[in-house]
Amino acid sequence: MIPKRALAVLLLAISLAATGCGLSDEPSAASPGGTGGGTGTIKVGGVSSLSGAVTFPDSSAAAKAVFDRVNEQGGVNGQKIEYISADDKGDPAAAAQAARDVVTNQGVVALVGSASLLDCAVNAPFYQQSNIVSIQGTGVDPTCFESPAISPVNTGPYLNMAINLYYASEVLKRDKVCMFLAILGNTNDAYGGAVKSWTTLTGKKLTVDDRTVKPDSDPTPFVLRARKEGCQAVLYNGTEPMAIAWMKVVKQQDITGIDWLMTTAPYTEAVGKALGADGDGMYANAEFEPFTDAESAALKDWRTLMTAKNVPLTSFGQGGYLAATYFVDVLKSIKGPITRQSVGEAFKALQPIQTPMTGTPYEFGQAAKHMSNRAGKIVRLKDGQWQVVTSDWVKYPGTLG
Repeated sequence: MIPKRALAVLLLAISLAATGCGLSDEPSAASPGGTGGGTGTIKVGGVSSLSGAVTFPDSSAAAKAVFDRVNEQGGVNGQKIEYISADDKGDPAAAAQAARDVVTNQGVVALVGSASLLDCAVNAPFYQQSNIVSIQGTGVDPTCFESPAISPVNTGPYLNMAINLYYASEVLKRDKVCMFLAILGNTNDAYGGAVKSWTTLTGKKLTVDDRTVKPDSDPTPFVLRARKEGCQAVLYNGTEPMAIAWMKVVKQQDITGIDWLMTTAPYTEAVGKALGADGDGMYANAEFEPFTDAESAALKDWRTLMTAKNVPLTSFGQGGYLAATYFVDVLKSIKGPITRQSVGEAFKALQPIQTPMTGTPYEFGQAAKHMSNRAGKIVRLKDGQWQVVTSDWVKYPGTLG
């Protein structure tokens, strides 16, 4: 369960981002990261929450696995990739310091595979000022999708919620759709934008819109309210332990006839094992090709590499793998020296990249906002096992603004 400390961390992160605290110095010039002539090292960075209240280690570990394999195969035109993954410790001051170290002191040419609750909120202005691009493995904070310097490979919690709303009303045909949310930091407006977009798209409104859930809340009153209000589908954005506690209460209260739709966070094998049959009726939105589908041809290379490098098979690992894979493909397209400038120019000119692991192409380009992963596949728990219920991608036809 996310401790209350995480709330304070995020609020402080937003304050730092708004004031530019710790980001006032002019960034120094990037080191060239090699000459592009077949020698030297290409330095690549990442800022992730590797310790602290909430951690995301799989994304950077997966990115490193991709880079290690590239190095084992001779590098990019003979140049090896040095991956410098910095720990923001879930702390705004540490996040600012980590970014300045990898960008200014280490002189990385780009940031790849980052996954953090607060990196974007704290460091987005600094990245833009430094003329560096960040291909995030896991974007969480709204700022991740609103900065011209950052383009996450994942859907993110807000578009994820919009897809779930659309699936509940337009695919499952539920008339009474309800939503219970835990709001951390500045996420309320972003979730509100998802609801507004869904209403504009479908002409429908929520039966219940409750945004008072806390990470340490007892789910019982919320679950009972869902039954009292006649909810047919309930959307909830709880993390792994929160979702487990929620579904345990559903079982204890013997509530049936409601579809429980979660975001990507509870889509893990651990949740399936913890709930068993108690999780029946629980859905989740997989932002990438569902990793529990062992027969998926789209996941063959990812699964083989992650297994060989001892990286857990998770959605976060999928994000890091894709971020690093996109980055390497772009590096191979650069003619001449690989520098921060040439990498930035290549991503600004990037044509959309299609992969079978996502429902829509990855984009960077000149956009002021980046939300290119606009689809999901819905999975459902049955006797503790995740089953794919939508063989085709559920693509959200609306916009979040």
